[in-house]
Amino acid sequence: MSSLPVCQTLLLEPHNGVLHITLDRPQSRNAMSLQMVTELRAVLAAVRDDRTVRALVIGGAGGHFCSGGDIKDMANARAQGATAYRELNRAFGALLEETQHAPQVVITVLQGAVLGGGFGLACVSDIAIAEHQAQFGLPETSLGLLPAQIAPFVVQRIGLTQARRLALTAARFDGTQARRMGLVHFVEHDPQALAERLDEVLAHVLCCAPGANAATKQLLLASAAQPAGELLDQAAEWFSEAVTGAEGVEGTMAFVQKRKPGWAL
Repeated sequence: MSSLPVCQTLLLEPHNGVLHITLDRPQSRNAMSLQMVTELRAVLAAVRDDRTVRALVIGGAGGHFCSGGDIKDMANARAQGATAYRELNRAFGALLEETQHAPQVVITVLQGAVLGGGFGLACVSDIAIAEHQAQFGLPETSLGLLPAQIAPFVVQRIGLTQARRLALTAARFDGTQARRMGLVHFVEHDPQALAERLDEVLAHVLCCAPGANAATKQLLLASAAQPAGELLDQAAEWFSEAVTGAEGVEGTMAFVQKRKPGWAL
């Protein structure tokens, strides 16, 4: 595994090809400070090209995922003027973009507060698992603010109709409602069930070839933006590279020989 940066706001635990990332500011319900944003971006950069890291699991310490942006950072930015606000806000948007496009499978484990920036992180995960009592919401407009960097990812995740309702009312909702609107994939009723579901999901992820997963994720994300013809041309090229590459040869041989491929754990 790649050398990981030293972090003060994150706990990093690599295990069997999975990097567990815990947002670790429990005193503020893991509010997203600029330092945390910077550290998360550094971790993503460190593992971006490392195919031995198959999945990233993001959770929060102290029974909460993330309560949103850090108000102290906003207060500090106020003293520096509009440019500081803009840079602070845009740094978080860059984190969401980089998480969205991480080659690894990104899994969020959602408990307690999943608000604002935490909501945004959930929206850019590939697989989201929530506790039924988790509290989701976009509180920005109730504070006289707007979900500036989060909004495009919310729309991509749950559609414009739901995003408008949630953003323009600052309404709170639980894990069960989050699953109904397509924000999360699984809802569990206690921490043990949450852990068991995570293990089950990881077992499925680790059956898939890391390079193929990375290319497939890139293809799926591109499908939302690119014209179909252009995208399908690109997809054919990627398929050709995959089927003639080491993973494709190993996967097809394993199928013919009725055995697990080398990457399957």
